[in-house]
Amino acid sequence: MKVKAKKYLGQHFLKDKNIADKIASTLSGKNKNVLEIGPGMGVLTEFLLNKNYNLKVVEIDKESVDYLTNNKIVAKENIIFKDFLKTEMNDFFGGEEFAIIGNFPYNISTQIVFKAIENRELIPEFGGMFQKEVAERIAIKPGSKLYGILSVVAQAFYEVSYLFTVPPSVFSPPPKVQSGVLHMTRKENFLLGCDEKLFIKVVKTTFNTRRKMLRTSLKKMVSDENLLSDKIFEKRPEQLGYREFVEIVNMIAT
Repeated sequence: MKVKAKKYLGQHFLKDKNIADKIASTLSGKNKNVLEIGPGMGVLTEFLLNKNYNLKVVEIDKESVDYLTNNKIVAKENIIFKDFLKTEMNDFFGGEEFAIIGNFPYNISTQIVFKAIENRELIPEFGGMFQKEVAERIAIKPGSKLYGILSVVAQAFYEVSYLFTVPPSVFSPPPKVQSGVLHMTRKENFLLGCDEKLFIKVVKTTFNTRRKMLRTSLKKMVSDENLLSDKIFEKRPEQLGYREFVEIVNMIAT
């Protein structure tokens, strides 16, 4: 018996095996440990298992857990019946690095990305399916209206690639929007060279008033007003790449 999709969990089950195979194949294979978030009925899971990963799945839906167990899709000891967002990342593979993949519930996909970035020392690779606009936002370069906090923070630590678009028809029930598949590879040097907490604060502060020049939005954070005469503060946040934000943070911190 199939699992009933639950709206409050943002469930849209992938039913197209060709798409599932394509998503599973986006991982490089360099990481033996792989965590799938929200496996549902295991369409993507089966293709991941075929690649001989040390695979674990984390699932919040009891009905999905029972389905995976009863149909012997995943060994019971490799199913983690928890909320990913409330689970310590060290708990999944005993502190070892692991890749993340999934057909992510739209309602928490941004939170999943931020949690992965916060724990980037454990996550060398991250991929999966999002609402198309969210996937585009993560991958988009400066100068676009889509470019925002998530774009800057993700690109500061990972190389991001938008891979392909997926139509609503491959899901049950079909969502009202298109989906997009994304792949992120952690940068070899993922230390920013600045105060990372201040970096996040500066990025969030500027994009929360994105129509204003940085000179205005960052005024309260700058102790030396002479700094604000620098031409970089004449720009608006969507004009800056992460390296320019690093430069600004170092200017503020001195």
